[in-house]
Amino acid sequence: MRNGVTIGQAAAFVGVTVKTVRHYHKLGLVEEPERDSSGYRRYGSGELLQLVQVRTLAAAGVPLAEIGPMLDADAAQFGAALADVEHQLTERIDELVSRRDTLHRLADGDRALLPDRACATLDRMSGLGFGPDYVAAQREALVLARALVPQGFDGFLAQLEQGLDDPEYVDLTRRGLEAESWELDDPRIEELATAMADRYLASQVDHANLQTWARSSAQYKLINNHREDQAPVAARLTALTEAKLRAAGVRMPHR
Repeated sequence: MRNGVTIGQAAAFVGVTVKTVRHYHKLGLVEEPERDSSGYRRYGSGELLQLVQVRTLAAAGVPLAEIGPMLDADAAQFGAALADVEHQLTERIDELVSRRDTLHRLADGDRALLPDRACATLDRMSGLGFGPDYVAAQREALVLARALVPQGFDGFLAQLEQGLDDPEYVDLTRRGLEAESWELDDPRIEELATAMADRYLASQVDHANLQTWARSSAQYKLINNHREDQAPVAARLTALTEAKLRAAGVRMPHR
């Protein structure tokens, strides 16, 4: 009768389950001992050493498929394999940290979908007296802009920040919100569109960013018309303003 311990004892000594030991056998990572005269497999020091090696590598994050070659490698190859596993683990850690940070941001509302700079801009809107419906609409537009035209998002945000620093822009925006209660043929809409276009032309505009948006007409339409309950006056005011800008030579996306 061969000296040794049963599979259950071997698993307990090493700190794994019997199912795990059998899985190691199936993968060829640990030799399966022969049965003794009583019909039992007895695990000796050699098999226990293999179990400890495999369990230690697996616990360190080495994929089971890579453990076999590592056990057969020389010192240099083993060290290189460990370095590669460390690199993979570092990437996984970075990914997990990023996911954790996203979870934390989810608990903070907008910050899961928008960078801090955009959230600060939305806070400024509230501080300037814009109502929650307007701020929510701007938030949705920023989220869509970041997702649909990422290469133009920073310029879009910078233009919005610049506008909030300009009392004339803030006043025109407030007038635009007031206009939503006007009749669709109110002559003041045309006057307000002219004032908005003039203000835009007088501002410091990032023309490279404008070209980015001009190449993204479909996305621009989705972002600009994302709210189906948009007041008809607001839609007309936007269309008139854009038409005046195009007439002045500004490359605006077509709807």
